[in-house]
Amino acid sequence: MTLPILSTRIASETDVVFVRQRARRIAEKLGFDAQDQTRIATAVSEVARNSFAYAGGGRAEFLVDLDRQPQEMVVRIADQGPGIPHLSTILEGRYRSLTGMGLGILGAKRLMDGFDIQTAPHAGTTVELRKKRSARLARLPAAALSAVATAVAKELDGDPMSALRDQNRELVASLSELKDRNEELEKLGRELEDTNRGVVALYSELDEKAEQLRQASELKTRFLSNMSHEFRTPLNSILAISRMLQDRIDGDLTAEQMRQVGYIRQSAEHLTELVNDLLDLAKVEAGKLDVRPSRFSITELFGGLRGAMRPLQTTERVALVFEDADGLPLLSTDEGKVAQILRNFISNALKFTEAGSVVVSASWDAGRNRVSFSVADTGIGIAAEDKGKIFDEFVQLENRLQARSKGTGLGLPLSRKLAQLLRGDVTVASVPGQGSTFTLTIPPSYADQPSADAQAGAPRQVLVADDDESFRYIVRQLIGSDGQFELVEARNGVEALQRIRQTRPDVLLLDVQMPELDGPAVLQALQDDPDTRSLPVIMSTSHVIDPELRSRLAPARALLSKDALSREVLLSLLAGVAGPRA
Repeated sequence: MTLPILSTRIASETDVVFVRQRARRIAEKLGFDAQDQTRIATAVSEVARNSFAYAGGGRAEFLVDLDRQPQEMVVRIADQGPGIPHLSTILEGRYRSLTGMGLGILGAKRLMDGFDIQTAPHAGTTVELRKKRSARLARLPAAALSAVATAVAKELDGDPMSALRDQNRELVASLSELKDRNEELEKLGRELEDTNRGVVALYSELDEKAEQLRQASELKTRFLSNMSHEFRTPLNSILAISRMLQDRIDGDLTAEQMRQVGYIRQSAEHLTELVNDLLDLAKVEAGKLDVRPSRFSITELFGGLRGAMRPLQTTERVALVFEDADGLPLLSTDEGKVAQILRNFISNALKFTEAGSVVVSASWDAGRNRVSFSVADTGIGIAAEDKGKIFDEFVQLENRLQARSKGTGLGLPLSRKLAQLLRGDVTVASVPGQGSTFTLTIPPSYADQPSADAQAGAPRQVLVADDDESFRYIVRQLIGSDGQFELVEARNGVEALQRIRQTRPDVLLLDVQMPELDGPAVLQALQDDPDTRSLPVIMSTSHVIDPELRSRLAPARALLSKDALSREVLLSLLAGVAGPRA
């Protein structure tokens, strides 16, 4: 229900001033604050002035819409003039008359909450302006409106100078407010400049630190490689001499001497295993560990492992079972590295299983074009908070079987790095007291590096979506000078989707955890869109991927552990999933 407060004609410039004054006073009586009073008065004044200037006059009605929530003040200004011929152009902000009519209408529209204009040639124009009362104010009863009308009429009749004084006060207050805001903006601008300088300095420092980390990593890799080579010569001599003594080439030994030589040989073998693991790690990190693909069957692989691992079965209480692998496709990858990974899995499973079984199996996922090898045991299991630690170098979890299960703490970190070198990944699922399952997932064929013809073509575009600036910098440094790839960056999932629609990259390197929209959500959005469903995606993360998360990442072509990031691994993954540009 809309009830009137008062109505007044517009027939002169003085009437325009009165309409403005009445609009302000009514707004004040209805509970609007000073700023809203000024907005309402200014908007009504602009429309009333147009009515007088273009139509020779009209009438202004002041009403209140009591049914709205919150209630609204309504001002309706109507005239019988020629109408507005360019209304749509004016409302779009594209029309300018010599008198500035378009600016007046647009200004009034911006100042009010509701704006409606009806016009027709030679039939006049009606403009309705609406302003909402604050929801905190008590609702006005209908009986209160007549009192508002009476009070406003008594205050304002025949006093145009009062309206001009009010308008001047409003202008002074607005100018003061604008001055304060300009000072605030200048202060904020200075603060932003200081912040920007700090950010630039921080980025410069981060670049410097990243370069220092890179150099430190290179030094560590070089040290491990050199020392590993230096250790191997004397160790090989110790093993050879101990073997000669055990074979009694230079005469018999007593039982005690044989035991002592046995201890020497066991220690040398343990140290040799450590040195070999260190050397392999150094080679992987330096990008110098070559992949030698060959064709072989999983049945042949399991046969070799069965013979090699049988001596590790120290008790009949644990059964080592290799499931049938018939019907699975032939593999064309590095058999030695696959066997090395599985040996580490099986060795650990046998160490930490007191009774039950260790089951080695393989499966084929045609949709993802992936082969998975699993080693499941019924051992002591791994606590959830320790799953990430087991892939750290030299880390061994404390448990009741640790005393009898000596190791280097390098087997699992090396296995993960080797898996990534083969363009795959390693995951673990475990329940304490029930056992663990380690899974190696790789493509059945290790694709060769792009040919020279492919490399000579236009670089393929890689979009790196990661909120970590340092990771994007590292990727940029690793592939920036290669010439095969062109890098595009996104700081979050939303920006990544925008870049994909704009640039159509050849491959997406996508972080799992990001603000606004995380990696799995971006991956799902790409799958839901037929235009982006075929985009190759490599997921990158520094966290352990549990089975639930792995199921969400199923559409991805590959998984990259940030802990094992190197030029060799990254270029191999990119070359494997991104085809050359057409």
